[in-house]
Amino acid sequence: MVSQVEQAIDRARAERRGPLIGYLPAGFPDVDTSVAAAVAIARNGVDIIEFGVPYSDPVMDGPVIQAACQTALRNGFHTNQLFEVIERVRAEIEVPIVVMGYWNLILQRGVERFAADLKSVGGAGLVTPDLIPDEAGEWIAVSDKYDLDRIFLAAPTSSDERLRKITEASRGFVYTVSTMGITGARADVDRAARVLADRLHGVGCERACVGIGISTGDQVRDVLGYAEGAIVGSALVRSLTEGGVDAVGRTAADLAKGTLN
Repeated sequence: MVSQVEQAIDRARAERRGPLIGYLPAGFPDVDTSVAAAVAIARNGVDIIEFGVPYSDPVMDGPVIQAACQTALRNGFHTNQLFEVIERVRAEIEVPIVVMGYWNLILQRGVERFAADLKSVGGAGLVTPDLIPDEAGEWIAVSDKYDLDRIFLAAPTSSDERLRKITEASRGFVYTVSTMGITGARADVDRAARVLADRLHGVGCERACVGIGISTGDQVRDVLGYAEGAIVGSALVRSLTEGGVDAVGRTAADLAKGTLN
């Protein structure tokens, strides 16, 4: 298969330092605005969009993203609208779109049905924050069937053996968790991120993308000095919350400056 995500990462690295991956909750604050926001960040330097599926118990997400997801749910968001959002965004832009979804949501819909629906609207793959490769046999088989990327998380506490399994099971990139804890912008991305990226490279990972704690263009630049991609979520969600579509577009443009040589 040809991975849209891997192609986007490799193209960005060939043209400049590397790619910027931008996270937004689907349906926040409503479907139309989330579509417009995703298009805005893509047109302002984001190379890959990561849509989160609003969930009532987002254990990994920090307060900014939790609040946004709760707003989307209060406004009536349901999983069917995720696919509408992706389809509408893909009609306007060509950047790859991956979904971050807690595994229970995928199971509720049905793993194969979710994959088929995602593929049908042009989605590129799935980030599974609470699914480990050892328990992902069904998803690995279904993602192969539908040519979807599968992005597993690696943490600083993972053993080298675990990192090797994560690398072998992943396709697209490995989501490299820079800090232990929940998502959210921090003043300094932990040194653990560099160590973890180096360890992943040591077990054969070709595309380690660092997320959790990145909020400025300078941090993007620092991360791209040792990893193959930088993931930003809370900074974009905060801009959308406080200033709307225009503000999130400006934030994306500021962050994207860190991807330039």
